[in-house]
Amino acid sequence: MMQVCLNGSRTAADGVAVPLTPESMAASAAGAVAAGATDIHVHPKTPCGRDTLSPTVLAVTLAAIRARVAVPVGVTTGAWAEPDPAARLERIRGWTVLPDHASVNWHEPGAEETAALLMERGIGVEAGVWSGTDGAERFAASALGPRVLRVLAEVTDPDPVSAVASARELLSGLGPAHGRPVLLHGEDGGAWPVLRLAGRLGLATRVGLEDVLVRPDGVRAGSNAELVAVGLAEHGRS
Repeated sequence: MMQVCLNGSRTAADGVAVPLTPESMAASAAGAVAAGATDIHVHPKTPCGRDTLSPTVLAVTLAAIRARVAVPVGVTTGAWAEPDPAARLERIRGWTVLPDHASVNWHEPGAEETAALLMERGIGVEAGVWSGTDGAERFAASALGPRVLRVLAEVTDPDPVSAVASARELLSGLGPAHGRPVLLHGEDGGAWPVLRLAGRLGLATRVGLEDVLVRPDGVRAGSNAELVAVGLAEHGRS
């Protein structure tokens, strides 16, 4: 499985290739799927470019993307999009158009309640377990663990030298991960080394402008499609 992460919390300051409007996200998703992506992770944005859980923005964004592709589409529920856990739940209850899945960062306040509500609404949960947090410990103790769609093992170490060791430590901390599939990925300088490790371990992975802005050769990527094509090649030859 190769997931494409279209934009993340990046802004216009990160370059014109980062899709920030529903139309540009849809076009970028279509290109990425044509390049081989089989799943989409996207951060819906307000008109001023901020991540949001707004039901209206979510509906417009999902409709635009689904008009162009037929693969599953997931969104973030990160605390930066709605810091108050109770307000986050209210936002999710208000969704009228539902994503196929949503990521929940297990180290964040309100993670269990957020995941439970998503499951209640029939939305798959990607359990985001970040390196450098107590997310793995919390997830191991969670009664919801066996019910998640998959685990996103997120290596937050951006150092290309140490990211692989950080990834192995994270995977060790996850242990059996309640028997759920694991998607391993890194970010910035650690993105490509961790993606290659995922290939060697036979794990799913993701790539896209949320995680990394440059190709392995250091050249700035022109699109998510370009990153997906390169990512598939790097993952396959590892």
